Amino acid sequence: MSAPSSKKITLILGAELGKLITLPLTWLTLIGIFILNLFLTAAFTSVGLQGASGTQSILNISLASMGYLQAGFIILGILAACSEYTGGQIRTTLTTIPWRGLQLSTKYVALAIITVPAAFIIAASGVLYTFIRMRDTAAGFEIDTMIKTIVGATGYLTLTTLLSAAIGALLRRTTPALVVLLGYYFVVSPLTRDFIPKIRSYFPDTAGSFMYMPPSPDEINALTPMQGTGILVLWTLIFITVAIVFHRRRDA
Repeated sequence: MSAPSSKKITLILGAELGKLITLPLTWLTLIGIFILNLFLTAAFTSVGLQGASGTQSILNISLASMGYLQAGFIILGILAACSEYTGGQIRTTLTTIPWRGLQLSTKYVALAIITVPAAFIIAASGVLYTFIRMRDTAAGFEIDTMIKTIVGATGYLTLTTLLSAAIGALLRRTTPALVVLLGYYFVVSPLTRDFIPKIRSYFPDTAGSFMYMPPSPDEINALTPMQGTGILVLWTLIFITVAIVFHRRRDA
């Protein structure tokens, strides 16, 4: 089988992007995340107005909803990976695009193209809302810090979506993938917080949190934003690689 040309690669990417864009659940999920973020940010900001002031307080409050938002992006990644298996459309896809590794790789690229702007808008809207509400207490607010925080949050949500899509491709079923990922992020990881603090810093969710939220001064096993980014990127690439290998060897 001859290797696909650059034109074919572009067409495959366009096809994968078109499938995600025309999938109603994609937009329903993103709209739901956006509304949830505004609701949670408003609630956290109302509480924060009675607490500490300053730049760091604003950023902490505006991104306090990240722990809940990541669930929405996990769902987005799983839906992108598993939707074709639900109705058996994957057979048509693989018949049309016989290069399995390329097909799955371009799906991840297409997913990133959709996720990056969506994550940026959602993260920025939360920060902007909190800043407007707390601008009178924002002494010494630095725009560079805000931009770095929003970019870090965008990167974390995007990488979390891609990692979830990779695990979804491995399991090929929506419900098991949701159980595994939501169980890890919201049950296993919090329970291990006090038992293995040194190792836990290298877990994908913990390492990724340093991308957008500076650690507290008394945190011993803190990572820098670059270290957190590198570790989460490594986790994501490992799962994507494994997903591609299995995708090439398994039956549809």
